[in-house]
Amino acid sequence: MSRIGSRRPLSSGDWFGKVSAAFILGFTLALGCAGLFRELMDVGEGYFSTKGQFAMWLMSPVWALTLSFCFLFRSGLRAWLWLFAANLLVWVPVLLMGGLRP
Repeated sequence: MSRIGSRRPLSSGDWFGKVSAAFILGFTLALGCAGLFRELMDVGEGYFSTKGQFAMWLMSPVWALTLSFCFLFRSGLRAWLWLFAANLLVWVPVLLMGGLRP
C-alpha cells in the first residue's frame, strides 16, 4: 500500500480538539497578525487612522478563517501543533520589533 493511501481520511471526528485549537490559538494568531501589520505599517498610536482601523478589523476575518478551516486538519493534535507553529511565526517578529510596548 502506498503512503498516500495509508493516510487517515479527513473526518469530523475529534472536532472538539480541532475547534478548541482554532478558538484559542486562532484568536492569538489573529491578534498577532494585527500586531504584525501594526508594526510593519508603523501605525503607532493612531487607532482612529485608516491603518489603525484596518489592523483592528483584521482580527475578525483571520479568526473566522481559522475557525472555518480547522476541520481540514487530520486530528486535533495536528491542529494544535500547526496553529502553535503559525503563532510562533507571527509573534516572534512582533516581539522582536517591540510590538508589546505600552
